[in-house]
Formats: sequence, structure tokens, C-alpha cells
Amino acid sequence: MDVVTYIEAHKARFFADLKEWLAIPSVSGNPAHAGDVRRSAAWLAEYLTGLGFPTVEVWETGGLPAVFAEWPAASPDAPAVVIYGHHDVQPVEPLEEWDTDPFVPTEKGDALYGRGASDDKGQVFFHTLGVRAGMAAAGADAPPVTIKLLVEGEEESGSVHFAELLRARRDRLACDAIVISDTTMWSAEFPSMCTGMRGLAEAELALHGPSGDLHSGSFGGAVPNPLQGMATMLAALHDDQGRVTLPGFYDDVVALTDEERALFAKLPFDEAEWLRTAGDSQAAYGEAGYSTLERVWARPTAEINGMWGGHTGPGTKTIVPRSAHAKLSFRLVAGQDPVKVQEQLTAWVAANTPPGLRAEVSVPGGGVRPCFSPIDSAGVKAARRAMERAFGTEVLFTREGGSGPEADLADILGAPLIFVAVGLDDDRIHAPNEKVEMPLLLKGAEAAAYLWDELATALR
Repeated sequence: MDVVTYIEAHKARFFADLKEWLAIPSVSGNPAHAGDVRRSAAWLAEYLTGLGFPTVEVWETGGLPAVFAEWPAASPDAPAVVIYGHHDVQPVEPLEEWDTDPFVPTEKGDALYGRGASDDKGQVFFHTLGVRAGMAAAGADAPPVTIKLLVEGEEESGSVHFAELLRARRDRLACDAIVISDTTMWSAEFPSMCTGMRGLAEAELALHGPSGDLHSGSFGGAVPNPLQGMATMLAALHDDQGRVTLPGFYDDVVALTDEERALFAKLPFDEAEWLRTAGDSQAAYGEAGYSTLERVWARPTAEINGMWGGHTGPGTKTIVPRSAHAKLSFRLVAGQDPVKVQEQLTAWVAANTPPGLRAEVSVPGGGVRPCFSPIDSAGVKAARRAMERAFGTEVLFTREGGSGPEADLADILGAPLIFVAVGLDDDRIHAPNEKVEMPLLLKGAEAAAYLWDELATALR
């Protein structure tokens, strides 16, 4: 029996089991659902045991549990691969915007609706079908690589205990590569692989002037105005080419290769349609010399998220305000470190604070580090071959603007990342009416089945 025949023969059972798992409301961000997250972990552990994984364990953390399963390769010299995903889901509110009950999985045509259908239970689940299909096609009792499945329970609430779990279990998770199935493709017609996710650094800036608000008629134009100083500083955060002006900001950025830029350009990108989805924005904007996709995926940014101070209520109040405030965020790309960027911002503010004003910079934690997989790495090439076998067409590359725990996985386990996923941008993840395309989950299972043979050779 070949891979496709096996998947076709078992797809009904696959979707029935997936629906059972999706029905568990494992919302990690809501303490009222903590028991459901635990129930989701227990369900998955029982399912993987029944599937044949020789080792299945529920791993406790300082918060909600993860699930670990291992299926050793027949050969002790075979490479080991960790598959990462998560079994917790986003809240469902506003509930009134759902067309179906978010925890009663519902089929409509080729789509399966329900919270977690795409992000990330559905994409974790295709691996369970893929590993069995690959072994059945080979007539084997074990996969060609040692498979270690790690399914987190707190990804949607910040993965606050995940790095600690990785460090504590590093020996058990030792591997040669890490497969991530928690991203999206360009489209069903143009399958693609993600090769990186941007990181995040945040900060809040305050400028203080007089000890209290002053009458603008008596003091305006004669003492520094914190709001004017804030506007001047924030305007200077970018130059006339759209580049961020923090000294050293671009020093560590991993540049796009010519091949990556050429592959991005092959994607059927309609900028006018994209602007419509961007809140009906009227023009593209950003760093000169880069396309819109390159700016969104592979170039770092600085954004002013909010600015306030002085009188903002009804009517007029002619004052020189005592203070001004702003919230900033920086989306980071491969090579950048959020703590270093926060330090760069602090130094820049100190050097650019207008005379007579006092500045304060506060940062909420260490941010999120970006992650990146070079397209010429052995693992990415192997995964691309597996996906092209499944989809029967050229597989292109994308990156994503979101952030997750992938950098911790790569750094702590010391292994490269490989993104293999079949979600779509219109799956409405994190939003009402989340769905997944069922034929794509089956293609994901097929690609996964081929992946293990490809990695067994590529990683030796």
C-alpha cells in the first residue's frame, strides 16, 4: 500500500478523531479552562499511545502541561527529529460572530470549522496520519528517523514556562532538526514553506517637563513642551528612506539573498488587494529598496503604537503639558536580539532628548527573538522535496510577521528549524469562524510521510 492509498483509506477515521480533540475547549489564556487544557493533553496522550508510539508522557510545567511522544527509528544511528506544535487554543470571543459553535467541529464543503482546526490541533494531527502512512508504505514497524513529538499547552498564552521545560528536558529532546507545523502557506494553488518568523521588542517612552501643566499664554514658547519634544523625537526615529535611525539597529540583520528575493517575487502578490485587506490603506510604505513582501517578512521595523499627553477631553485647554508618553514596538528579523534593540533605543533616547526635558524608557521583559531557516540548508531542502512530492508542483518560500517560541527551540536544543505547514491566511486563526481545509490536512499528512525518508538521508 502506498502513502496516498493509506491516507485515503484512513481519512474518515482521521477526521472523526480530530473532531473529538477539537471539541475540547483548551483555552490556555482563560484560567476557567485550565482543566480543559489538561483534558486535551490527556486525550492526545491516550490517542498517541493507541496509535503505537512506544513512549508517551504528559509533561508538567509551572503552568499547563505539554505532551511528549517518541517513536525510535529502527536504526540506532538514524537522525532524530522533534515535531513541535501546541494543543492549546485562543479564546473564542466574540461568540456572537461565530456561525457555528466553536467547540462543535462542523464540516462545510471541504472546510472543517472549529477553534484549533488550523491553529494548531489540525496541523499537529496530520503528523499522526503521516507517520503511519509512511511506515505502512515501507512495510516497516518503525520510522526511518527517530520521531519526538512535543505538543505545548501554553503557546497561546505566551509560552511562559516553555523555555524552562526545554532546558529541563534537553537530554530527552536531543535531535538533529526541529519540524514546526504552526504556520501557513501562500495558498492551496501556490504551496510554500515558511523560513522565518519575526521577533518583537517593546518599550514605553515618557518625557517630563514642568512639574505641572502651565498656562500657554504665560509660558508657551518660552519653556520646552514635552508633547512637541515627543513629536520631534518620534519623527526622527526614521530617516527619509524609511530606515530606523537607532545606531547599530541593522548591524546584525541577516540580509536577504538574491535567491530568496527571486522566489518571493514568484508569488502572485496583488498589492492593491493587499492594501484593501490592510484596512483599506491608500499606499504601501516602508524602507526604500524593498518590496512590500520583503518589508513585511524580512526587514525590521519600528512602529509608534500610541502617543498621548496634555488635554485630550472636550473643548480647549491652552496649556503646556507636564508630560508626554508613547508606546513603541519593533518587529525584528534574523540576527537581531530584542534586548539589544531595547538597549539601542535607551541610548538613542538619552542622546536625543530635547534640552530641558527628562526622559524615561521602560521595557516589558526581554521580548521575543526572531527565528530563521536558510533555504539552502539540508533540512529545508529535504522538506521542500517532500512537499513537492505531495503537491506535485514547485514549493516556494515565505516568512511570517508573527512571533512564537521557535527561537527558544532552536537555541536550547541546538538544532535547525524546518517549517512544514498547510494552514492558510484565510483560515481565520485567532478570529471567529476558524477553519482548516481538509484536503490540505491530507496533503500535509502525505508530505509528512515523505519527509522522514528525505530527512533520514539529508541529516546523516
